[in-house]
Amino acid sequence: MAEREHVRVAVIGSGFGGLGAAVRLRREGVTDFVVLERADSVGGTWRDNSYPGCACDVPSHLYSFSFAPNPDWPRTFSGQEHIRAYLEHVADVFHLRPHIRFDSEVRLMTWDGGRLCWDIETSSGRLSADVVVSATGPLSDPRIPEIPGLESFPGRVFHSARWDHDYDLRGKRVAVVGTGASAIQIVPEIQPEVGRLTLFQRTPPWVMPRVDRAISGLERRLHRQVPLTAKARRGLLWGIRELQVQAFTRHPQELGLVEKLATRNMARAVKDPALRAKLTPAYRIGCKRILLSNTYYPALARPNVDVVASGLARVEGATAVAADGTRAEVDAIVFGTGFHVTDFPIAERVVGAAGHTLAQAWKDGMEALRGATAAGFPNWMSIIGPNTGLGNSSMILMIESQLNYMADYLRQLDGLGGRAALDARPGAVAGWNRMVQERMKRTVWSTGGCTSWYLDANGRNTTVWPGTTAQFRSATRRVDLAEYEVLRTPGTTAPATAAEPTETTETTETTETTKTTKTTETTKVEAGA
Repeated sequence: MAEREHVRVAVIGSGFGGLGAAVRLRREGVTDFVVLERADSVGGTWRDNSYPGCACDVPSHLYSFSFAPNPDWPRTFSGQEHIRAYLEHVADVFHLRPHIRFDSEVRLMTWDGGRLCWDIETSSGRLSADVVVSATGPLSDPRIPEIPGLESFPGRVFHSARWDHDYDLRGKRVAVVGTGASAIQIVPEIQPEVGRLTLFQRTPPWVMPRVDRAISGLERRLHRQVPLTAKARRGLLWGIRELQVQAFTRHPQELGLVEKLATRNMARAVKDPALRAKLTPAYRIGCKRILLSNTYYPALARPNVDVVASGLARVEGATAVAADGTRAEVDAIVFGTGFHVTDFPIAERVVGAAGHTLAQAWKDGMEALRGATAAGFPNWMSIIGPNTGLGNSSMILMIESQLNYMADYLRQLDGLGGRAALDARPGAVAGWNRMVQERMKRTVWSTGGCTSWYLDANGRNTTVWPGTTAQFRSATRRVDLAEYEVLRTPGTTAPATAAEPTETTETTETTETTKTTKTTETTKVEAGA
């Protein structure tokens, strides 16, 4: 990387968000950009999470880009290796590799108000950019809780997202801490080979059957030869999940029937009433993410598994001690305790116009205009930002919506002419956030009676979008310049701008989805092994 290279756009991260941004930039005619990736390959969370049994809980044909359909998904719910291969092929098919700078971890991004650009320091050099698109994602930095005595544990300790493939678990006494999406996939995979498995469960999850199967060769050929069939399949999967959203966001009481189905799923596999009592949640289904597995409950019922209905409190030598006093001698501790979701680590490295970091600006909770931009941080935007997560559908849908917003943001900058930047107005950010939080009050995530990783330290949900993906797509289709202050280099006269809004200009409550008028060429991606 050149000592003082300057680019139009710097994209941070090469997972779904970063690669999607790179594809969209090329399609918009922007070729002066780089993708800064801290690792040595693309894939993001699907590169980092290689633990046994790692797979997606969203159907394959929906968990892929609309502009890069893959007719050859091997299963209805794909495993980590197939999703990572898909992303590698996206990088190849769309000729993104010349733009990617591997082993280039961003250490600091500082806004230069005089030059209207971002100065970026990375582990491989320095550069500057007119616009920064942060696509690091919320599932990028593992979270291991502070456990007294853990530092002196004589065995192996690792997080599910940093799996130690050199450590042989066969015959070992293993503690698994956590019962989230990763843990319920890990437990069934390692249970048959470990000597003893102790699961430290702070809160039991609701687990539904995973309706997974191999996709036949006939189906794949049909999708290759008649692409419209794959598009129809994707549309059906999307439509079903859009219809489900109302139960999560407006009528949580309707989820009672789903609870009964989940309870029956447990009863079929777990015959011991004492174990069933430990595994039965005391909150409304959907309040925490609903998990999918056909093997989790059967694994917990095996004789070499102990379920401790309490979180890990401390470690004494080789003994793991739960909050309820239960003790277990273990050789290894595997943490399935999630990620820094409500406190993005990248925020510590972003210094805005006022000289403070994004983390400082978000000290009372993350908030961003339309999930993308923050006041005081001009020409900086996030992909999968605050309140853009989903509880029941594909994040790729939300990413593509934010890519629409990114593309129009750049068009607006170009239309202003000369050196210019856009800074989200505080009133617009506050108005958008008020709307989101008001709608959040009636959702299952707020009324379901649980404490989840969706909530920040103040108990506010800064993670999930309280509506349909169609509503979000409508709200992010265009950039409203009235929500931004236009910045010019010193000495340049700025054009008149609209008065600062105090509320968002669109609540998206009843907005219908409109069809885009711009047609783009669809590229097939052969995602093999």
